[in-house]
Amino acid sequence: MKQPSSRRAFLKMTTSLALTAPMATPMRALAAPGRVVVFADDRLRIEFDNQMRSRIALVTEGKPLWLTGFDAGETLSLVGGHDAVLFELRETTSQAINDRHGPGRQVRLTGLSGQGIEKTLTLRQYARYPGVAFMQVSYRNITAKAVAATGWRNGAHRLLPPGLPPGDPAPAFWSYSGGTYADRRDWLQPVKAGFAQDNYLGMSSSDYGGGPPIADLWRREGGLAVGHLAPVPELVSLPVSEDKGGARLALTAERDVVLAPGGTFDTLETLLAVHAGDYFAALDAYRRIAADRGVRPPQPSAASFEPIWCAWGYERSCTPELIEATLPKAKELGLDWAVIDDGWQKAIGDWVVDPAKYPGREADFLKLVGSIRQGGLKPRLWYAPLAAAPGSDLLHDHTDMLLLSKEGAPQLVTWWNSFYLCPAYEPTRAHTVALVRKFLGDWGFKGLKIDGQHLNGVAPCYNPAHNHARPEESVEALPGFFRAIYEAAMAIDKDNIVELCPCGTAYSVYDFPYVNQVPASDPESSWQVRLKGKTLKALMGPSAPFAGDHVELSDGGDDFASTVGIGGIVSTKFTWPVDPKPKDSFLLTPEREAHWKKWIGLYRDKRLAEGLYRGDVYDIGFDKPEGHLVESGGRYYYAFYAPHWSGPLTLRGLPAGGRFRVRDYVEERDLGLVPSAHPVLTVSFEKSLLLEVSPA
Repeated sequence: MKQPSSRRAFLKMTTSLALTAPMATPMRALAAPGRVVVFADDRLRIEFDNQMRSRIALVTEGKPLWLTGFDAGETLSLVGGHDAVLFELRETTSQAINDRHGPGRQVRLTGLSGQGIEKTLTLRQYARYPGVAFMQVSYRNITAKAVAATGWRNGAHRLLPPGLPPGDPAPAFWSYSGGTYADRRDWLQPVKAGFAQDNYLGMSSSDYGGGPPIADLWRREGGLAVGHLAPVPELVSLPVSEDKGGARLALTAERDVVLAPGGTFDTLETLLAVHAGDYFAALDAYRRIAADRGVRPPQPSAASFEPIWCAWGYERSCTPELIEATLPKAKELGLDWAVIDDGWQKAIGDWVVDPAKYPGREADFLKLVGSIRQGGLKPRLWYAPLAAAPGSDLLHDHTDMLLLSKEGAPQLVTWWNSFYLCPAYEPTRAHTVALVRKFLGDWGFKGLKIDGQHLNGVAPCYNPAHNHARPEESVEALPGFFRAIYEAAMAIDKDNIVELCPCGTAYSVYDFPYVNQVPASDPESSWQVRLKGKTLKALMGPSAPFAGDHVELSDGGDDFASTVGIGGIVSTKFTWPVDPKPKDSFLLTPEREAHWKKWIGLYRDKRLAEGLYRGDVYDIGFDKPEGHLVESGGRYYYAFYAPHWSGPLTLRGLPAGGRFRVRDYVEERDLGLVPSAHPVLTVSFEKSLLLEVSPA
C-alpha cells in the first residue's frame, strides 16, 4: 500500500487530519508515526492513533472533555485466541457527503493487523446530529489461508473516572441499559463497584428478551452512548460494567465467520454519541435517525390520550356483572376507557368467550360491550397473541404454528403456562389478523390491549414446517407481526387504539411504528413510572402517548403525581361494588374516591400527556431533587420528586427575558414571581411538588 511521495510529504507537514469543514473532493493520506487522525464537530472529538485505537471527548465551549483514553474500540475475535486488536494505520480518506440524513462528512481509515486482517473503518457525521458518529467496520482477509472468527466488538471504551470530591455520596456513573431481564430491573441504574450487566438483546430467559439497541454511561459532566442502527432486531449484546472507578460499554456480537482468502465481513452499522446531561439526548438522537430512515411511531389520535379504567382490579374472577356495576363510577370520575382484561376468554389461544361467565356466549359478550358504550365509555379488549396453552383447541389443531428450538422443543411463555407461536409463519399472522378483525370489526371494540412479556422478543425458530431460510427470521419478523395487527386495526377505524404492554420488558423500538399507546408496563415503583416515561418520550417522541399504567402499582398505590407530573396518561384498576366484596387493595373507598377524582380532574385540565416533554433539562441520575419539565399551552409544568426536600429549586428551561408566576397547581398555592435570569425558589415538600409556571 505504498503511496506516492507527495502524499507522504503532505502528512509530514500535518499533525492531524481534522474534519471540521466539508471537502469538495476526497483527500487521501498515508498515516505517519506519532500522528493522530481527528474526527470532530462542535460537540464530538474522536482521535485515532497509529494503531487505530481511539479516544473520545465531549466538546464544551470549544474545549474537549476527554471521556475515554485510547482504547482498541473495534476488534475481531479469532479462533485460537489471537484476536485482531491492533491495526497499523495505513491510509485515510475524507470527503463531503449528502444523503437521507442531510449534509455531512465522511472519513475512512484503513489498517492492517499482525494476523493479516485489514480493517476499514468508515465514520460519518451530519450537521443534523451534532455529537453523533455513524460507524461502519469491515474486515478483509489478505492472507493466503482462511481465517475463522467467533465474534466482534465495536465502540468498546472505558470511561475515565470523574474524580469525585472526597465524601461525595453520588455514584461515579449512571447507566441506561436496553436489555430485558425476568427480574424486571430498573432500566437506569447507578454504576457501583462490581456492577456488570450483559444486556443481550436476544432471550435472557424463556420469555424475556429484546430491547432498544443502545446503552449509555454518563457522569456529571457528560456521557457516551453506543448502539447499532440495523433495521431489524439483532442478537447482539451491549455490556455495561464498572471498572476500577471507571466504567465500560461496548457493542458485541458472537458470530462464527470464516474469511476465505480475500473474503470480507461487515459488522453492524454502529452509533456513537456524546452528550451533556443524562441519556435522554442520545436516545432522542437515535429516534430521529430512525425517523430519517422511515421508522417512526404513528401520529396519535385524541383517543390515545384519554384516561383509562381497567377491569383487571377484579383479576380473572371478573364477571360481566362486576364490570357493569363499576361503569357508572368510572364515568363519574372522568374516565373515558373501559378495558375488559384477562379472563374473558376460554383459554390462552382460544379467543372465544368463556361460557362459564357468558352463558349466552357471544351474545352476552356483545351485550357487555353495548353497556360500556351506553355508559359513555369506549370499550377496549385485552389480548395476548403469539401464545397457546396446552389443551387449547388452537394448539391441538395447529401445532404447525409453534416456535421450536433447535432440539424441536416448544418455547414456554411462563406467565400463562403456554407455548410461543412463530411470528414469521404466515398462517400465524393470518390467524392473528382474522382475530383482530373480529374483535374490532364484528364485536365493536375501539381498542386492543396487547399484553405479555413474551411479546418483546422471540427465540430463533427451527420448526421445519416453516421453511425458514435462517432460524433468526422469527426474531427479525416480530415487528412485521405487529405491523399486520396495526394495519388491520387502522383499516377498520383510524381512531382505534393499539396498546402494547410487554410486561416489565425494555420495549423493542422496532415495534413502535405499529402501536399508538404504551404504558409503563407493570412498574414496580413510582421511580420506574418516571424513568420509563422519560425513556419512552425519548424513543417515541416528546408528545408520545405514554400511560403510567394502573396507578395502584405505584408506591403507596395512589401516586398520581408520578404519572401526571411527567406527562403520562392516567390509568386505574379500582374496584367498586361493595357486594360482592372485591379485592380490598383496589377498593375505591370514599377517601380514595375524592383523591382519584381530584387527580383525574387535574389530568384532564392540564393535558400534559399531549404537551412537549423536555427531557434534556434535568439529569434524572445526578440532579437532586429529581426534576422533569413539560411545555403545554404556552406554560411550563415542572415536577420534582424526593422523599423530602427543603432548599432551593432552579426552574431550568424558561425563555430569557421577563418574570414568571409560579403556582403549585395541586395544592392551589401561589408561590410568587421569579425572573428568568435567576429562576430559583426555596421550598419544602414531601414526595412531590408539581408547579405551573406562566409569563407574568
